[in-house]
Amino acid sequence: MKRILIGLLFSGSLLQASAQDEKAGSEGNGFKKENMFVGGDLTLSFSNYATVLGISPYFGYSLNKYLDVAASANFNYTSQRDYIEYGDKVRQTVYGPGAFVRVFPVKFLFAQAEYQHNFIKYKYIPADNGSYAPSTDHVDANSLLLGAGFAGGREGKGTSFYYISIMWDVAKVAESPYVDGLGRALPIIRAGYNIALFQGDNGGGRHRRRF
Repeated sequence: MKRILIGLLFSGSLLQASAQDEKAGSEGNGFKKENMFVGGDLTLSFSNYATVLGISPYFGYSLNKYLDVAASANFNYTSQRDYIEYGDKVRQTVYGPGAFVRVFPVKFLFAQAEYQHNFIKYKYIPADNGSYAPSTDHVDANSLLLGAGFAGGREGKGTSFYYISIMWDVAKVAESPYVDGLGRALPIIRAGYNIALFQGDNGGGRHRRRF
């Protein structure tokens, strides 16, 4: 719980600082459609006991050149072995909504905080001669993902770029698809592309402000 609060307070502080910076140096106020973007990423998390594969499309808005916010959807497939005892397996199909904040201290590096609420279909496959019976279940779980990444080709807000990141679920809820049976957070490796919208209405990007 302390880690969740620290993460939320950190994100809130960054949001407030960035908003104040933008207010001080802005040339105009109000919604700007050229600050909108879409994108998506692939999720890959692996170890010698678990694998997570997924895709996460999103739609967002650049509040300023330091800060992006977005709403997202999440679709994952997870497979783990030795979940309760040696030789057993558990498989999960995961989907749900989410939202994230990305903070860019420099134009090509970012920190990210992401909240997800996931609905999970769970299937347990016991080990040969194991102590447990096979079962299926449906649960839901919250996750708070924190991490950092690299943005290639980004020149400030209003530009498209590719990125790669690594994150961990610091909430560590037992039902989370990013946590194994022993409560260990799995590294979540993502690669994706961020697409700037309506740049043709802004001179093709020739007059964008850069860092």
